[in-house]
Amino acid sequence: MRDGSPEAPAGWGDGLRFAFGTLSVLRVRVERWDRPTARLAMTAAPVVGLVLGALAAAAGASVAWRAGEPLGAVTAVGVLAALTRGLHLDGLADVADGLGSGRPAQDALRVMKQSDIGPFGVLTLVLTLLAQVAALAGQFDASPGRGALAVLASATAARCALAWGCARSVPAARPGGLGAMVAGTVPPGAAVASTAGAAVVLAALGLLDGWSALLLPLAVAVGLGCSLLLRRRCVHRFDGITGDVLGAMAETAATGTLVALALLG
Repeated sequence: MRDGSPEAPAGWGDGLRFAFGTLSVLRVRVERWDRPTARLAMTAAPVVGLVLGALAAAAGASVAWRAGEPLGAVTAVGVLAALTRGLHLDGLADVADGLGSGRPAQDALRVMKQSDIGPFGVLTLVLTLLAQVAALAGQFDASPGRGALAVLASATAARCALAWGCARSVPAARPGGLGAMVAGTVPPGAAVASTAGAAVVLAALGLLDGWSALLLPLAVAVGLGCSLLLRRRCVHRFDGITGDVLGAMAETAATGTLVALALLG
């Protein structure tokens, strides 16, 4: 184990362990917990998306091939939720309750910290999951391969959104927690490079399905645009971001990507 003192520079290995350890259920030993490591972790978050997306895509495509497209879509969405302990969906529900409460920032943040889910959260979760499953079913109906690429693109877009949610211009809404640890750590150039790298990988994989080489990066851009609108709203409403906001941004980017693919396909 490398020296974990503040004086020791964080490396990409530390960042990847931080990313996989906090953004997935994969058993990874997180050796450093500091802001320099968080910066690398959020920059490398799309790598987590590619790995989790590949696992969910393989499961969804296999089930779609054997048991039909709707069940394949449900499988892919369920596997992604399981691989993240449902944290992003939980964040989405909490943010929906906070935004829907109509209360001042600090009161809304307290609503978000409550363990129960209110009506806004339930409705948002139901509609989001329905949209994801419906959009994915259409992609699997075209072909198992196209459905798998859609799963991969949505999972990657979700983690690209995390880098943008942690941009240096974005403050933390409250001290403490994962949100405060990662907020404001990612330089704009790093977020751009991370997203561009993910888009190149998706475009290369999309060559296996013709026009998907163009559609996948475009759909990811649409999904990221939706997540940035949510970030803007949350920063205005809560005076910054929290871990819940990052989870909501991830689910928004994933859903926006899938809906864009459905509309563009």
